[in-house]
Amino acid sequence: MILSRGWLLCVAALACTAVGAQASGPREDEVYAARVSRVFDGDTLWVKPLEGGRYRKLRLDGIDAPEICQPGGATARDMLAGRVLDQVVQVRVRRYDDYGRGLAHITHQREDIAGWLVARGLAWSYRWGRNPGPYAKQEASSRSAGLGVVADPAAELPRDFRRRHGPCPLP
Repeated sequence: MILSRGWLLCVAALACTAVGAQASGPREDEVYAARVSRVFDGDTLWVKPLEGGRYRKLRLDGIDAPEICQPGGATARDMLAGRVLDQVVQVRVRRYDDYGRGLAHITHQREDIAGWLVARGLAWSYRWGRNPGPYAKQEASSRSAGLGVVADPAAELPRDFRRRHGPCPLP
């Protein structure tokens, strides 16, 4: 089968476009410095990379903070905002979730922000299966110290809250 020159050029152009789109798209294991521009809730924020580029929506990896309409949700958001809003942070994106958010390990002044939240009882270590998650020790310490929502035996894990109530209404 003989293909016309125009057809070959078209196929080559499409291949280059696809490769270019992949190269400029989100990358896993990406590390950069950024300024926090918005804190949406206790585990989701927006950053602007210092090197330039678009704003990026990130979720703190390894934790689950109360939903904004759940008891403790506004407190978690406000504490996170008080710690990092308008501050320069270091971001390491592990992967991207189904919503396009980067699951990120974020540090500010060399402190792990997710661990900081869990140690204050403002979020739970993210569990899967029988694994208690990466911040289980901080969660146990905050629970035994009576700190935050994790110390309340009646508190509902955010994923259970979302399952029962659906997403919180947008503000």
